[in-house]
Amino acid sequence: MAPASSDMDLSLRTDEGGSTSSGSPWMGFAGYAALILGGVALFFLIRWFGEGLTAPAAPSESRPVGRAAAGSVDVVAHVVATLAAIIATGFVFSRLLRYLGQPAVVGEMVAGIVLGPSLLGAISPETFHLLIPSSANDPHGQVPAALKAVSQLGVILYMFLVGLELNAARIARRAHAAVAVSHASIVAPFVLGTGLALWLYPRFSHQGVPFTSFALFMGVAMAITAFPVLARILSDRGLDKTELGNIALGCAAADDVTAWCLLALVVGVAQAEPGNAIWVIGGAVAFISLMLFAIRPLLRRWVRIWDTRTDPLPSYAIPGMFLAVLLASLCTETIGIHAVFGAFLVGAVVPHDSRIARDMTAKLKEPVTILFLPAFFAYTGMRTQIRLVEGWDGWLWCGAIILVATVGKFGGTFVAARLTGFITRDSAALGMLMNTRGLMELIVLNIGLDLGVISPTLFAMMVVMALATTAATSPVLHVLETKEPG
Repeated sequence: MAPASSDMDLSLRTDEGGSTSSGSPWMGFAGYAALILGGVALFFLIRWFGEGLTAPAAPSESRPVGRAAAGSVDVVAHVVATLAAIIATGFVFSRLLRYLGQPAVVGEMVAGIVLGPSLLGAISPETFHLLIPSSANDPHGQVPAALKAVSQLGVILYMFLVGLELNAARIARRAHAAVAVSHASIVAPFVLGTGLALWLYPRFSHQGVPFTSFALFMGVAMAITAFPVLARILSDRGLDKTELGNIALGCAAADDVTAWCLLALVVGVAQAEPGNAIWVIGGAVAFISLMLFAIRPLLRRWVRIWDTRTDPLPSYAIPGMFLAVLLASLCTETIGIHAVFGAFLVGAVVPHDSRIARDMTAKLKEPVTILFLPAFFAYTGMRTQIRLVEGWDGWLWCGAIILVATVGKFGGTFVAARLTGFITRDSAALGMLMNTRGLMELIVLNIGLDLGVISPTLFAMMVVMALATTAATSPVLHVLETKEPG
């Protein structure tokens, strides 16, 4: 048998001009037309036979073909339209507010409120319902539920990224310099927040909410610092490599870890019945212990092996990390605390400078921050009803919340910084940086609203507080940078 050659039967033969020898273009078109017409003819033949068949009687609950079920809504169309609107609007506001020295998150927060019932829903309800259908058209709330699912997935992945970027070594190196500032910036706003609850509880809550849960939540909400937003502000202003920047990052990271642990306690107490609260708290402690003392050493051993290799990461590394994030989130959600705690802990136990951390951050950062997180801002904006803050007294209470939040965070940080040797200008700058709340505050507030710990009116006031304290940071820092040290 003659040996096979590479240019025999399996390749198209070409003539000297380079064209194929399969015939003229008209012959190809005729063959294609015959194929289509033959398929259509065969379908009509099958249809002719099929129309004579008899099927069983229709079930009583069936509906006529082509008619949508009562109360159904095109969930995908509404969610996609909402995502497109929030991404475009957030981009526009972020670009506009950048000229005022504001971080992107402020523009995205404003976009969520603008597209929600506070502005778009008040000006043009018909346009608003193109994004979020009315309760009459969506009686089961399918669109808000789908938007919530997308937004929660985005927040879970975002908190995983926050955990990956947490530099435990930096915190440890700066621990002696930052410990007093960090503790003061937590204790002062926490105490003031719980104290403010004495006046807010009888006005904006009800008997179904225990005062203890309400006061604890207000304290935690006041103590939050937006670690990622703070890092972005420091980077934009060239302060991330300075002594002040390192201290601020260390304090913010310690603040957020402490505040999230406190929030986990609040969520566990609020969700559980009194007899089961101890089990929720015990489950949280057991999960944290498992992650720190069992999973972290094992993961670090694998990471060291991967970092010594020059070839690509194993094929199971990235899927394995996603699986770990989802399983940890499921565990903390099942325990009775929020899913974001599990995602954050998985990120925190991964060495931040490892290959897997860098790869995961590179693959996730833009999809999460550009696509998934806007769903969270849209969902938050949809739940924020500024019109619930009625009259001068309502806005006075909103101003009181902003004042207490600022005095607690800025004041506690400033005093502690001065007592530990910082100059006045750097102490004030550190206080303003720690007063940044942004996205982390919105996450906490949504948890509180989901739990029923805070009312929609108080939720709207707290969203305004988060926006005001975050927006104030960059302008005040600019003023402080122009002043002489002292």
